[in-house]
Amino acid sequence: MIIIKVGGGKNIRWDFIAQNLKIFTKKNPVVIIHGASTLRDTIGTQMNVPTQTFVSPSGISSVYTDKHALDIFLMAYAGIANKTIVACLLQHNIPAIGLTGVDGMLWQAKAKPDLFVKIGEKTRLIRNNLTGKVEKINTKLLLSLLKQKYVPVLTAPAITVTGTIVNTDNDWATAVTAGDLQIKQIVYLFEASGLLKNFNDPSSIISHVDKNALQDYLLYAHGRMKKKLLGAKEAFRRGVERIYFGDGRIENPIDSALSGRGTIIS
Repeated sequence: MIIIKVGGGKNIRWDFIAQNLKIFTKKNPVVIIHGASTLRDTIGTQMNVPTQTFVSPSGISSVYTDKHALDIFLMAYAGIANKTIVACLLQHNIPAIGLTGVDGMLWQAKAKPDLFVKIGEKTRLIRNNLTGKVEKINTKLLLSLLKQKYVPVLTAPAITVTGTIVNTDNDWATAVTAGDLQIKQIVYLFEASGLLKNFNDPSSIISHVDKNALQDYLLYAHGRMKKKLLGAKEAFRRGVERIYFGDGRIENPIDSALSGRGTIIS
């Protein structure tokens, strides 16, 4: 079994991913987890609810989520992106089924309403933030779908034990999902050829990263890549053995990543 985690960039080629999966899923049970950040930002701008991003004192970016922002999030992730992706996979005869972390309490999260952020030289406390961190998953639901040969297509948001919908980090949720399902390999596909030494040079791929030295590579991470590396670190802590970073814009992206054309973390 393997997890394919696909980023939410506008240049991701789901048709290429689907073509690759059509053959890949015949031999391997697959769980797909996807983002939709670009679509979320676009819808938010159109509806005059722009995405508010803050940076923590440790340098990690987070999106502030109030009720209006959560509505936009649901439109983008649970609605347009998830169902469009499922339809694309179905067109390639892949038995996909789309779910969010809310459905069946698939991703149970602990709410994190308070967030410390860095604004200039000062640290401020932001309250009433509708976010949470996934702590466990509904393995029974996922294993039931996999047993019936479905390909689960998962995305945020998550839900608390009291039934509150919360925005959540998909990369962290990926780590928890892999750990709870005892999955040993994760493939990340995004808008880059791998982890790069120079963000502006696509050829500067770091081909291998020692999983025990992940912290040392955060200096090469820009934007969302930091959260991917932190998610990878958590995945290894939960029993994952190998992680692949690959390009989601090319043909046969899964095979390419697994063959080592991107970055391998082990």
